[in-house]
Amino acid sequence: MLTIDGSFGEGGGQILRTSVAMAAITETPVCIRNIRSNRSNPGLSAQHLTAIKAVASITDADVSGLILRSTEVTFVPGEIRGGAYRLAIGTAGSVSLLLQCLIPVALHSPETVLFDITGGTDVNWSPPIDYLRHVTLPALALAGCGVAIEVLRRGYYPRGGGQIKAVITPSRILGVDFERMDANMVYGCSHASRLPEHVAKRQRDAAATRLEAHGYAADIVTEHNPSIPKGSKGSRGSKDGNSNRGSSAGSGSTGSGIALWRGLMGGSALGARGKPAEVVGSGAADSIIRELDSGASVDVYLADQLIPYMAIARSGSFTVRELSLHTKTNIWVCEQFTGAKFEIELLDQNIRVACR
Repeated sequence: MLTIDGSFGEGGGQILRTSVAMAAITETPVCIRNIRSNRSNPGLSAQHLTAIKAVASITDADVSGLILRSTEVTFVPGEIRGGAYRLAIGTAGSVSLLLQCLIPVALHSPETVLFDITGGTDVNWSPPIDYLRHVTLPALALAGCGVAIEVLRRGYYPRGGGQIKAVITPSRILGVDFERMDANMVYGCSHASRLPEHVAKRQRDAAATRLEAHGYAADIVTEHNPSIPKGSKGSRGSKDGNSNRGSSAGSGSTGSGIALWRGLMGGSALGARGKPAEVVGSGAADSIIRELDSGASVDVYLADQLIPYMAIARSGSFTVRELSLHTKTNIWVCEQFTGAKFEIELLDQNIRVACR
């Protein structure tokens, strides 16, 4: 049995999610100790419990230590299987982080896997669901992975209540040398739920103004959902007569946010009480401008998400403007489970990460 120190590196929930996923894929029993031991609320939270239970359900795993605030979990995976699964995080816990754990496992199933998940789709400390759909999934598609995500309802902190459906098709993961994907347009979605419609528009306008001032054209749709009646699918996105790619998702809670993307790079920001919509929009723009100006092939957030796939393929590379602690931690964890070795090379302006 492999033992993983959950306090290593980033020391948060990512070690747990990556360890469980890699254990399932490599059929390696694992004991994860000191889980989130350096956090103010150490041990397993509700969203961590959901992740482990979900992977256990599709692998028929034998698990011990699966209780709230537990700091040690033993996970002995069985055979990965397909089917349809309904998962409820029960809080505004991140749907995106749960999917980061589930997708690589489900790709190894002998048949299609369908997930119906409720929780937080746009919450702090995790990629918004639009980032996953428009940055992560295109990157995975280049690696031969068949994944589709539909947003049925948005969920914000603290209420959550968002809902997505994901379909994962069994795929052979390929090694990819990711190259910079230049395009003429930064796309995006500015959304507001159970708030005045002008919130989404002001976020959009502020982001577009900041992008255009830095030489980047912008095409950002707005998505507004007023108080959503039970059973309603919500109102459609719009861009005041321009191209309409907005979602028809309703919302299970009150909140706002904006996500921007171009190629394999993204930027986002969330609204908060007392935070002007213009600050939200310009903040999202600043985050993607920083990535685009770097000349790297992927952004700092996609970099850590790609590590498990590169480890499985034992191939691939990318450049990134900086190596985050999350990325370093994921490299360490994945090397424990596989024979993959990662090489890090400092370039003039960026960092190159390669797996061989």
